[in-house]
Amino acid sequence: MGIIAFIILGVIVGAIAKAIWKGDEPGGFLGTVLVGVVGALAGGLIASAVGLGGLGSFFSIGTWLIALAGAFLFLFAFSLLSGDRSGRRADAH
Repeated sequence: MGIIAFIILGVIVGAIAKAIWKGDEPGGFLGTVLVGVVGALAGGLIASAVGLGGLGSFFSIGTWLIALAGAFLFLFAFSLLSGDRSGRRADAH
């Protein structure tokens, strides 16, 4: 898959993941690209490491599912690392 196709995959997968995941994730267009591209890379590397395959062609459903799973993993890791940015505790009024 070429770099342009990978970026397009990242934008679409990032947008899908951010639409489903409700949390404090990086915002804007660049944040969406970051979520999708980093997620696709992470998903592809993990899937290859455990023998599930990797990122193949742009039109492969496996590529999209791996990239989406990686994007969710990235959003989950981001939410764990960022914590509550408002500085308020959950029980504060």
